Amino acid sequence: MNQKERMLAGLPYKSWLDGLSDERLALRKLTHQYNVFPPGDRQEMTNLLKQIIGKTGEDLMIEPPFRCDYGSNIEVGNNFYANFNCVMLDVGKITIGENVMFGPNVSLYTAGHPLHPTSRTSGYEYGIPITIGDSVWLGGSTVVNPGVTIGDNVVIGSGSVVTKDIPANSVAVGNPCKVIHTVTEADREFYYRDFKFDVTDY
Repeated sequence: MNQKERMLAGLPYKSWLDGLSDERLALRKLTHQYNVFPPGDRQEMTNLLKQIIGKTGEDLMIEPPFRCDYGSNIEVGNNFYANFNCVMLDVGKITIGENVMFGPNVSLYTAGHPLHPTSRTSGYEYGIPITIGDSVWLGGSTVVNPGVTIGDNVVIGSGSVVTKDIPANSVAVGNPCKVIHTVTEADREFYYRDFKFDVTDY
């Protein structure tokens, strides 16, 4: 296996070998172009974003600036939105479902380094996939660590650090992130805490 194959298999690999540096440089040029794109032409921005991200659905928007390692290892479903300063370290696969929203400063980290200092200074690193289900909202400044799966219909509170899987239909917050509420049909009539909707078209 070459270093890219090892990287995508979740094995220890060296990030400067076998053309990986060249791939990251090519991606940096695309994200730079995206991040300085004049505001106003959303279709052109979407077209460029589809060159950056490996697989997308329709109707996606990532507010600049946006950073990632390769882009090709990211898959997003229909109706995806990420606010400013999104970071996706996609040395491992990142899979995101449909109708997903990220607040500002959300970071997904598939990348990691060995715990022992001797192992770490050897230059080996690794990537473990992250999976995010459908209809998920990650609040601002959320960090998702390697290997995490977030289920469908989950809300993660702002400032959370997600280190373990979060089950579907949950509200989870904190560092480390923990489930504090299960989303039920009763939640439908509220838009924020105990504030009830005064409209019916939702």
